[in-house]
Amino acid sequence: MDSLTRNRLISWAEKYNDPQYFREDPIIFPTMMAGKFRQGQCSLADVEISAVIAAHLAWGRRSMIVRDCGRAMDEMGWKPYDYVMRGRYRDDDVSLHRTVKWSEFAAICSRLRDIYSETGSIEGMSTGEIRCRIYGRKEDPKAPDKKINMMRRWMVRDDGKVDLGLWTATGKDSLLIPLDVHVYEEAAALGLTARKQKDIVTVREITDVFRDIFPGDPCKGDFALFGYGVDTGK
Repeated sequence: MDSLTRNRLISWAEKYNDPQYFREDPIIFPTMMAGKFRQGQCSLADVEISAVIAAHLAWGRRSMIVRDCGRAMDEMGWKPYDYVMRGRYRDDDVSLHRTVKWSEFAAICSRLRDIYSETGSIEGMSTGEIRCRIYGRKEDPKAPDKKINMMRRWMVRDDGKVDLGLWTATGKDSLLIPLDVHVYEEAAALGLTARKQKDIVTVREITDVFRDIFPGDPCKGDFALFGYGVDTGK
């Protein structure tokens, strides 16, 4: 990587790691819960559940994502843990967000209820466990698991800006870039990967580039890719 590209990535990361660019973003929901948690008004599980749901719905136009995350939070009465543990969920085939139906939301809540019956936090779960035990997906070691890696970034990074820093037993250096088609195209345009597959190998390749640029905090590079998209209009 040439020094110009490297410096641009560093500049974008510094500029866009700022809450003003995420006022209409699904992270606002776990952020609201995290504020309550820090004031002793809710539990860590409340933050985690809001993050699980917000990450699950995070595809498509940001305005629609925020609207539909708000609908999910309204359904939970803005008390996610109480709602999950009560065991009575909206469970029908009406769309919650795009192709995600309320029945899928109910299934996630039911699996979370089983998990929180045994533990107070999901921090110790691996990406594969979150994929299968919470989201109900089949095991797939090649999957990029964008929504899970995004949720982990929210919960772990602790610079006090955009991300929440509540999972203190997890190191930032273990995080992986949340990769979807849009992020892949940005990374490829910048020469961060030449691979065509949008899989976990590509995720690790892009993350390793950022691990060199941002030692100990590779997911700071996620803001650099966001910045590239903003500055180039992609």
